[in-house]
Amino acid sequence: MTFELRSHTADVAVSATGATLGEAFAAAADGLAAATCDDIPDAGGRFSLTVRAEGPEALLFDYLDRLIYERDVRGVLPADNEATIHENENADGWVIEATARGVPLGAVDAREVKAVTYSEMRIDRVDDGWEAYVVLDV
Repeated sequence: MTFELRSHTADVAVSATGATLGEAFAAAADGLAAATCDDIPDAGGRFSLTVRAEGPEALLFDYLDRLIYERDVRGVLPADNEATIHENENADGWVIEATARGVPLGAVDAREVKAVTYSEMRIDRVDDGWEAYVVLDV
């Protein structure tokens, strides 16, 4: 599972890969953390969250948006993200169950990532797993 930050006009883009869709989403979340600060200390405890959406693109958007919300409400930077995804055949659609290590914001020199965007968002199945691409408004 990997990610790469890419320049994108006035924003920053995250290109993420993983053997599973959950790993690709977690790598995108790690890219969100890397876009927020250069050095992430080992501090902080883990927390969990569940997000539901009607499709994979909406799920990626809502998952990263929820991590930004957790950052703002908890005062932590979600790092070392882990996630599993499944499509629920009931009315729930797609579900991500995730955990993150909440690094206290006071322990990092953070830049503000304002929001996730749908601009150019892609989620693709590739030979060795999944790729996700998302643009963040900074």
